[in-house]
Amino acid sequence: MPRTRNRLIAAARRSMLQRAELHRRLDVARAALRPSALVDRGKYRIGAKVDDTAHAVQEKFHNNRLPFAIAAAAGLAWLLREPIKEHAPKLVSKIQDLAANVADHFRSADELADEDEIEPLENEDEAVR
Repeated sequence: MPRTRNRLIAAARRSMLQRAELHRRLDVARAALRPSALVDRGKYRIGAKVDDTAHAVQEKFHNNRLPFAIAAAAGLAWLLREPIKEHAPKLVSKIQDLAANVADHFRSADELADEDEIEPLENEDEAVR
């Protein structure tokens, strides 16, 4: 009789352990199937995909800098084409005026320096005497 009693106690103990394990798994499954958990899992997966995509784009940009820079500059110019059309002639005329003023400034300084260095020439006849 004591052997069967020990067997029954061991079987009851195993049964309780199995039941506890099943309850633990059921709780884990319930927690995993809650709407907030599903949303969190979806956010994580989307975040992982976005990170992978960002890494791939960064790698492509690193390998092909010049074409991307040209495309970015062209896209920016296209987006700003109306303001550029409106303000470009004014800006070009201002730049031309500034360049002309700078050139006149340096030109006039050179001319004044040349006039000071030049001595009036005497007649050749006077120089020989």
